[in-house]
Amino acid sequence: MDKPLKVLIADDNQAELEALSKILSRAGYQVVETKNGREALETIKKEPVDLLLTDLQMPHLNGQELLKLAKALRPDLETVMITGLGTVEQAVDALKSGAYDFIEKPVKKTGLLKVIEKALEKQKLFRENRKLLLLLEEYRADDTLIGSSPNFLQALELAEQVAQSDATVLVQGESGTGKELFANLIQRKSSRKNGPFVKLNCAAIPETLLEAELFGHEKGAFTGAHNARAGRFELAHLGTLFLDEVGDMSPALQAKFLRVLESGEFERIGGTKTLKSDVRVLAATNTDLEAKVKVKAFREDLYYRLNVVRIFIPVLRERRTDIGLLAAYFLKNYNLKNKKSIQGFEAEALRILENHNWPGNVRELENAIERAVVFCKGSQITPRDLPPELAAASQRSGYVTFAIGTPLAEMEEKMIQEALKYTQGDKDAAAKLLGTSARTIYRKI
Repeated sequence: MDKPLKVLIADDNQAELEALSKILSRAGYQVVETKNGREALETIKKEPVDLLLTDLQMPHLNGQELLKLAKALRPDLETVMITGLGTVEQAVDALKSGAYDFIEKPVKKTGLLKVIEKALEKQKLFRENRKLLLLLEEYRADDTLIGSSPNFLQALELAEQVAQSDATVLVQGESGTGKELFANLIQRKSSRKNGPFVKLNCAAIPETLLEAELFGHEKGAFTGAHNARAGRFELAHLGTLFLDEVGDMSPALQAKFLRVLESGEFERIGGTKTLKSDVRVLAATNTDLEAKVKVKAFREDLYYRLNVVRIFIPVLRERRTDIGLLAAYFLKNYNLKNKKSIQGFEAEALRILENHNWPGNVRELENAIERAVVFCKGSQITPRDLPPELAAASQRSGYVTFAIGTPLAEMEEKMIQEALKYTQGDKDAAAKLLGTSARTIYRKI
């Protein structure tokens, strides 16, 4: 597990300082004691701390003054105020200046630990959001192939490797996984990048017109053909042709398509002249072509001709570690589109996103974030801003899922976090759920 979180305590009362330090140390925190505001400020300048716990009333530099100076040095540092009798109004002013919360004297152990735990959770979320934004800066503005999960990176590496060749590529994946984006990447990094890049969705064209779209037609070839027209193979000469949903081609058209792949030759509909085109073909499908071959719904020879290099794009539910990064990317885009400045996601909203199965994959996630941006009224996306079906599914699930390859330490940490959320912070109850001791939970935290 990670090293203990560090809490800096500032209190001019030695007895109270020692009592607070004892409570936090026993709860598993690393504690730094300082006897006044100035000493605490010097500590913040010299070493990293995760949270500041300060008395409000101190000589020379009081808690509110310390808060303002600490925020100037470390905007992400959460602060919890300790207030005495008659200083609640000042504590409210401190909240307006950026303090996370305040607790009143005499300090109760349970209340103190709960406030600190929530403050640290908010800080962790702030840092995670900032980390996601920094990672996004590493991507080019025109490159939306975002992810760091092993299975996604494997597909990305294969795409970049095959881009330099002239081989036919078959991109397979469920709807919404980003097949066209992979085709864009391959074309952009290929030797044909300066040539034409022609795209056609075979499923969007009626079967009777698809042949004309691919090979063109002569004037008068059929009713409505008032002029000769070049097909996509002609238009893509010396470039790349991307055919999406290639599995929807009829058997008759598959035979003609195979001929072009093998020889580069074809005739326009209604024409007698054989044309030749130098085209690299990238094909994509969300169907199982092997299964279609077995039931004679797709030509076996065409399948093997297309399947020179095959790239499988993993579904989003198999790359859950990428969901936060993709969500941050879409948030950034739709902030600009809607002229908003939403900073990130609340912990529960991010949890709902990461636990959803996303049958519509990345496209569904993008739509969910766009909706959330439209409905969000605060500085962070909340569960209320997400599509209602996401929150409902999360409440029904009652289980935690992990992608294959998730490190054991990460799984352990996630299970402890989820158990604590379920028990609303009750570590004894969480320990019973996990079949371990409360002492182990405290130690792991």
